[in-house]
Amino acid sequence: MSLPGTLPLARSTAEIVAAPVILAGIGWHTLGAACAASFYAPIEKVKRWSWETTWAIAGFFSWILLPFGFALFLLPDFTGFYDGFSSHLLLKVALFGAMWGVGNVSYGLTMRHLGMSLGIGVAIGVTLVVGTLVPPLIHGQSATLFHTQSGLFTMAGIVVALLGVAVVSYAGHLKEIELGARVEEFNVALGLTLAVLCGIFSSGFSFGLDAATPMRDAALRLGVNPLYARLPSYVFIMGGGAVINMAYCFIRLGALPRLSLRADLGQPGPVLVKNGLLAAAGGIMWYFQFFFYAWGEANIPARLAYVNWMLHMSIYVLCGGLVGLALGEWKGVGSRPVRLLWVGVLVIIAAANLVGLGLKS
Repeated sequence: MSLPGTLPLARSTAEIVAAPVILAGIGWHTLGAACAASFYAPIEKVKRWSWETTWAIAGFFSWILLPFGFALFLLPDFTGFYDGFSSHLLLKVALFGAMWGVGNVSYGLTMRHLGMSLGIGVAIGVTLVVGTLVPPLIHGQSATLFHTQSGLFTMAGIVVALLGVAVVSYAGHLKEIELGARVEEFNVALGLTLAVLCGIFSSGFSFGLDAATPMRDAALRLGVNPLYARLPSYVFIMGGGAVINMAYCFIRLGALPRLSLRADLGQPGPVLVKNGLLAAAGGIMWYFQFFFYAWGEANIPARLAYVNWMLHMSIYVLCGGLVGLALGEWKGVGSRPVRLLWVGVLVIIAAANLVGLGLKS
């Protein structure tokens, strides 16, 4: 099954991919990163609900409903498809998803002790490096990374992207200072530790994608369009993350007296509808970051699959800055932080172009 205007892609390691196809891949990664950078906008508009209830409902759409729904639509035999894989593979993919779930839960603690700007910068920077480099190293592809022109371009892109992430993070830190924002329970040592751990655990999604490659290949053999072949693996990757996130939310809802699922769902009808739609919108936007990640991956040469995570995470930071500007979050901030933000954005764009040059080499 295919969409108008899409082209079938050869997946051999000897393939030569045309520049327009590569640019399309980077474009789809950009769209996915924009969804990731924007998904929290509707969620933060939810009123009179606890964060845990909002997060659980958003997660139901993003980690359960949409992954299962797309897989049911794409696969001619849903249960038969997964029965074709060993329990070891399915468990491994789900555990990597759970690993990502732990990183997702710890994200809030990072913001609590380090602040949003610095917390995001460190966490995303660690996730970018670990999620990009570990899978090829595990597969013995270190020579590709360090001894080929495309690999060297990618490594240079990682370094430049980290520089851009640092500049954007520092600009955000200056913004917080100028706007008078303060971080409750600020603790640099604890915050940095949590940010690094968050970055490492969040890389579990990248490891899950790598481990689930046999699922993608099996979907391709069934005739699923390459743009959608990655989606069936999300059932187990996101399912593993859903277990951790849902458990965290419902344990807190049940254990803390100040939180109550019954009170949240006992709000007047209009409040329930509005909050439910906002939470669902945030969850759907979150899912579509990886929907378009799959499209971007389908347009990147298979031999250079490790660059997909680097592109996604670096452009995520870029889009986060642009979305913040669009939503007026930088209104009233002096010119220096905004200039630094634009410098960081341009540096990240340069990093994406370096990777693009490597893909064409």
